[in-house]
Amino acid sequence: MNKDTIRVAFFDAKPYDLTSFAPLEQTTPLRFKFFDTRLTPDTAGLAAGCDAVCVFVNDTVNAEVIDALCRMGIRLIVLRCAGYNNVDLQAAYGRIHVAHVPAYSPNAVAEHAMAMLLTSVRRIHKAYNRTREFNFALKDLVGFNLHGKTVGVIGTGRIGRAFIDICRGFGMKILAYDKFPAEIPDVEYVDTDRLFAESDVISLHCPLTEESRHMIGKDAIEKMKKGVVIVNTSRGGLIDAEALLAGIKSRKVGAACLDVYEEESDIFFEDNSGHILDDDVLARLISMPNVILTSHQGFLTSDALAAIAEATAGNILAYFGDRPIPNELCYRCGNLENCKKKKNEKCF
Repeated sequence: MNKDTIRVAFFDAKPYDLTSFAPLEQTTPLRFKFFDTRLTPDTAGLAAGCDAVCVFVNDTVNAEVIDALCRMGIRLIVLRCAGYNNVDLQAAYGRIHVAHVPAYSPNAVAEHAMAMLLTSVRRIHKAYNRTREFNFALKDLVGFNLHGKTVGVIGTGRIGRAFIDICRGFGMKILAYDKFPAEIPDVEYVDTDRLFAESDVISLHCPLTEESRHMIGKDAIEKMKKGVVIVNTSRGGLIDAEALLAGIKSRKVGAACLDVYEEESDIFFEDNSGHILDDDVLARLISMPNVILTSHQGFLTSDALAAIAEATAGNILAYFGDRPIPNELCYRCGNLENCKKKKNEKCF
């Protein structure tokens, strides 16, 4: 390695990560140390000798981990994802820079949300299983049209807007809620009470914060239409899973399409087929005939993986090239008039 080499500890690495990130070593000064294990206080020491760490949604980047990384001289944390609720940005501020990938492929996640929705309302998963056993009966496969139905979209960032575009193509009426509304044609912004009351389908595309945690809970479900379909491809903590389960059992919730789950960190991305699932709530959700669950795979397209690798490399190269980081995060950004990020500068 020469003095210009940038060493990156890459945690929670999967085979598809190696496919998209390893080639960067041929065209950039980046050199990766790939670890199967997640970043935790116990594994942070693996990053010794590196300049940066690369993490994903289920890595733990709390104050204890940040302290350990700083002691080792780590100068940058890059997330290869959009969400950053697993990072203590306040503990990082002034000590170690943090960046994410806000828009790797909004269409990948939005299309996955619609794929799950269509699978659910047209009973495609049930028909697939039947026909593999040469059962061609149509009993209990009656679905409903999306055309003319009302979809409530919570969160109208890049992914939410991409999902709205898809819904518009199906001829759906669109209601939306966002703390910071955007100018979107043919979209009516409403409060959550009205969105819950009028929507046939509710799709979540907002970040997980203390304010949004369990925004879909017992009280919210009680306000919804009977038979509502809930889609979540954002963060599991947006939904109170026990309240969702109760809503399904009471027949208030007609179906749920979940690509995320609140307690997914010790379950998703791993093969647990030979083990007994200890999470009783998740086990009961999976057993429900009107629940479709995928393992946080909304981002998983070749297009998105390439975009993630490119954006992550861009964040790293910008920092070590002493340039403003395109997608830097800090707990102060957006809250102050003199935010350095708005001036195209590093946050500190």
